[in-house]
Amino acid sequence: MAFSRESLPVLPVSAVLPEIGKALAGEGRAVLSAPPGAGKTTLVPLYLLGETWRGDGRIVLLEPRRLAARAAAGRMAELASEPVGETVGYRMRLDSRISTRTRIEVVTEGVFARMVLDDPELAGVAAVIFDEFHERSLDADFGLALALDVQSALRPDLRILVMSATLDVDRVGELLGNPTAIESMGRSFPVDVRHSDRPAGERIEDTMARAIREAHASSAGSILAFLPGQAEILRTAERLEGRFGPDTDITPLYGNLTQKEQDAAIRPAPAGRRKIVLATSIAETSITIDGVSIVIDSGLQRLPVFEPATGITRLETVRVSKASADQRAGRAGRTGPGTAIRLWHPGQTAALQAFTPPQILSSDLTALVLDMAHWGVKDPAGLAFIDPPPPTAFTEARNLLILLGALDESGDLTENGKRIRSLALPPRLAAMAVAAAAEGQALEACLLGVLLTEQGLGGQSPDLEDRLRRFKGEKGPRAEAARRLAMRLAETLQPGARKTEEAARPGALLLHAFPDRIALQRSGRGRFVLANGRGGELDQTERLSAAEMLVVADLTGRAAQPRILAAAEISRAEVERELKPAIRREEQCLFDRDSRQVRARRVTRLGALVLEETPLPRPTGSKAAKALADGVRLLGLAALLFGKEAGQLRDRIGFLHRALGEPWPDMSDEALIARLDEWFEPFQHETRGLDDVKSGSLTEGLMSLVPHAVSRDLARLAPTHFEAPTGQRHPIHYDGAEPLLSIRVQELYGLKVHPSVGAGRLPLVLELTSPAHRPIQTTRDLPGFWAGSWKDVRADMRGRYPKHPWPENPADAAPTTRAKPRGT
Repeated sequence: MAFSRESLPVLPVSAVLPEIGKALAGEGRAVLSAPPGAGKTTLVPLYLLGETWRGDGRIVLLEPRRLAARAAAGRMAELASEPVGETVGYRMRLDSRISTRTRIEVVTEGVFARMVLDDPELAGVAAVIFDEFHERSLDADFGLALALDVQSALRPDLRILVMSATLDVDRVGELLGNPTAIESMGRSFPVDVRHSDRPAGERIEDTMARAIREAHASSAGSILAFLPGQAEILRTAERLEGRFGPDTDITPLYGNLTQKEQDAAIRPAPAGRRKIVLATSIAETSITIDGVSIVIDSGLQRLPVFEPATGITRLETVRVSKASADQRAGRAGRTGPGTAIRLWHPGQTAALQAFTPPQILSSDLTALVLDMAHWGVKDPAGLAFIDPPPPTAFTEARNLLILLGALDESGDLTENGKRIRSLALPPRLAAMAVAAAAEGQALEACLLGVLLTEQGLGGQSPDLEDRLRRFKGEKGPRAEAARRLAMRLAETLQPGARKTEEAARPGALLLHAFPDRIALQRSGRGRFVLANGRGGELDQTERLSAAEMLVVADLTGRAAQPRILAAAEISRAEVERELKPAIRREEQCLFDRDSRQVRARRVTRLGALVLEETPLPRPTGSKAAKALADGVRLLGLAALLFGKEAGQLRDRIGFLHRALGEPWPDMSDEALIARLDEWFEPFQHETRGLDDVKSGSLTEGLMSLVPHAVSRDLARLAPTHFEAPTGQRHPIHYDGAEPLLSIRVQELYGLKVHPSVGAGRLPLVLELTSPAHRPIQTTRDLPGFWAGSWKDVRADMRGRYPKHPWPENPADAAPTTRAKPRGT
């Protein structure tokens, strides 16, 4: 190696390098917090090469992205005056530049997890450095948990350093056992943070293009603009095309670009020229774009959100965290004073989350569960995670692996699971390759698997048959590296694997990866329903939109607007041949919403897909009753015609529940729907439709909910009628908050006690009416009314109804339903 510690450049982190070395020598663990520009990514690994505890062991540096890994390795190799691959090298999925002389390996986080799983002792590794840990990728969290496990159980001499620009030091420190926490100053110049609020309804690319034009015209230097994704970057580039002179270059920077295109974006602009770099979060950390003095931040990022119920990951555009916003702004002050323009109102900054949510909380955990099983851990509590995996997502991942044959019912790795885990592919695609190898189609399956994991290969068509054909003939180093990877994977499964003359169709291969995403066309061209119950749509101009059946490899969007991103056509015969055990034939009773009737059919189904159905005679019995209950759940309790008697019974029991509580049952809609199997289904065995439900059966059903011990008290506690002093019976209404009796006031003359129910404990609300049945007073205290406001009511009523008796003391008068006799 052609350099010594003394030859390293002096950067802010230089001041704490001895402290880092001392902490790792003594405690074996340390946490470093260093802002952008401190030099931690390049100087820390190089400095640690000189530590005596390292011996001849390698230092492994983890980076969150391939671009960052290549850039870090290149910068360290430059400081060592060596080419990459000598003292400093890198390893990633499609590219590797290391040798027997390499002592600093820069690897992507996923590569490190596989290194540990394949060699639990990490032989020859002296230290592991987790860079930019604040990004909290799933691979980084899992990698740290594995490294801590290795250090505790197998390699107490292994050193672990976690470092970041915006680190939640307390939580990370607690996970590591509270080791030495080291803080470095940064090298940054003043950054003038400004805000330019985006007008309501304006597309982000329109706001961004305008902000870039204004900044370009008013300031010197190159511009780095952060946008949420590739689509917004391309649309912004379209809006900027032809707006600047020949001295300004517009370069995109996102994950799907080739290495050459990414390197061109981060390369400094030539003398006398300016650059406008349109980037995703890929440019947020780990790399420096020299010459940038202006940062324009959309404040948006695109994060994957996994839905365990459907097994689908969708991308969601969300606001960045406070930490990310600060990181982005800091990019303007890396090489000199700069300006950061935020395209949001300044008051919104306070509402931003402190940190970007950890991926482990919203990711597909299938690969994690498979790797944990390989490590011998079934329960996440057995590893040191900062944030444990969500139980629902963990269980769904485990169930999928059982379905794929990778785990047995107890959660142990099967022989098939070992083969699946050995491949550098996601578990679904690895299962496809393993199944294909048994049919002599390993290479074709591995080509398809690599195509699906490397965005942009073979074009952007949703038709995987078309994309696979293009990928096989695609030129360029990335495509060639991807094909070499596919060949290596195929060789491990099927030695001597080579392309056969009749390669399997992509759809037939994908059946083994996505059996839950077989899709059947519904309601016309381009609209499909998947076996997992979710819908999916294709543009009607796409060839696949006319297919009867598809297998969907990628889907995005919310439930209301799902969009199929990648799929292949499949035939019914192929589905029945390959997934025969999963296809069910059964007789069903279903509720038909349109007719409100129960229908019966014999169906052949795959998950939520009905492949074939034959109508059967309309059924009765318990199955029909259950289907009717499903109809009530679908339409609500209002779909049932309770009738007067059943309705009043429900009101009376409901009143007693509210007034007296248990054992009187709850009669609310929610409670009754929850207990349909108790009071509805047993009384509908001869019923075929909701319109055929008899009110009497509902009365019987409701009474069945009342315990026999108290049923005889119903009439006493909540009578249906009140018998007035005149002998007339008047209905009591229990449908309101309190029981109500509407009655002409003359019928209550002579009554000195207020009417009540509930064995005298619950007063009725009396709606006292005139002889014409118009309300004149409401009271809960009849004696008080007689002694109080009756005087005013009497004066008014005597004038209006002179033919009716209006005694001064009604409590002592005779009740009546008639007018005064003539002549009185």
